[in-house]
Amino acid sequence: MPRMGRVILHLVRHGQSVWNLERRLQGQTLHVPLTDEGLTQARRVAAELAGRRITTIWSSDQVRARQTADEIAAVAGIPVQESVALREQGLGSLEGVSYDDLHEQPVPEGQHISEVRWGGGESVADVHARLIEFVAQLPDAGSDDEVVVVSHGDTLRILLAVLAGRGHREVEWLEFGNGEHRTVEVAR
Repeated sequence: MPRMGRVILHLVRHGQSVWNLERRLQGQTLHVPLTDEGLTQARRVAAELAGRRITTIWSSDQVRARQTADEIAAVAGIPVQESVALREQGLGSLEGVSYDDLHEQPVPEGQHISEVRWGGGESVADVHARLIEFVAQLPDAGSDDEVVVVSHGDTLRILLAVLAGRGHREVEWLEFGNGEHRTVEVAR
């Protein structure tokens, strides 16, 4: 009988980006870089993870996440693997809009808020589905690997729901600050 293993996941939100500072919705806009403070946050999380048995670093392909992952990779001495599955929730026409210019909109009749594609982008349900596919590619039982996943606030909140076996309507919208990391163990 195969031994049940575990995978230790270090979930890292990218450092502060220029659009975080400007209070603009980023979504899947690819080119938004880190601020100087964001680079400092990325270096701090890299130092916090130094000495861990990290075997893999996964990152969203968005610049702000990749810059953060590159700082971790420099300390860990291993390359970064990119995955579009780790991108932030796509927000369509809302990307680039200032938080101050947002207006509350009603949830369409017969839909759950997690199933609405605001701005013509992705719903929480869409992101949940792509993260289920991402999790399926994690190492198998018995590996005891430590994996770093560098992504975005909403994506990481939804990933936590996937890892806990919760559905897209059961995401906990907890605070996940820039440059913050959380460690979770997943039995495989």
